Amino acid sequence: MSEGGERAAPGPADLELRRAGPSDAGTVGLLLFDFNTEFVTPTPAAAVLAARFERLLGRDDVVVLLAREAGEDIGFAYLTYRPTPYGDGPLVQLEELYVRPALRDEGVGAALLGRALDDAVAAGAVELDINVDAVDIDTRRFYERWGFSCVDPGTGDLMLCYVREL
Repeated sequence: MSEGGERAAPGPADLELRRAGPSDAGTVGLLLFDFNTEFVTPTPAAAVLAARFERLLGRDDVVVLLAREAGEDIGFAYLTYRPTPYGDGPLVQLEELYVRPALRDEGVGAALLGRALDDAVAAGAVELDINVDAVDIDTRRFYERWGFSCVDPGTGDLMLCYVREL
């Protein structure tokens, strides 16, 4: 169990989680493009994102976890690690967490977040942060169930920073 939060739901029986490498850049770029398109966020083309991920996925401070079911990549968690003077380990930012719409509420997102937390703890991280749109109540509740706290609840259409000390 991840300290301070719930344990990942098992997800689909044949769910596989793995760390992406540079050869997965096309898949990750397409998933991020689909995510941005679904939520009507301006986005570069999938091929542009893929080229950027090809470089990023070779770095030690960038981690993408891929979720795969029945031979298809269905979701991802994109994290960055950075040094901080406030602790001996890194600060981790969960940049994006996405699961294809038809497969939500089946434990895939929980499995990805659980793995991300476990990996962050294993790396000696002091904190894991995620920014969430203030109006996205369901997503906020999801992270709160995992032990994340909103730093500044704010009002309106703000982006909220959720933090979980590790």
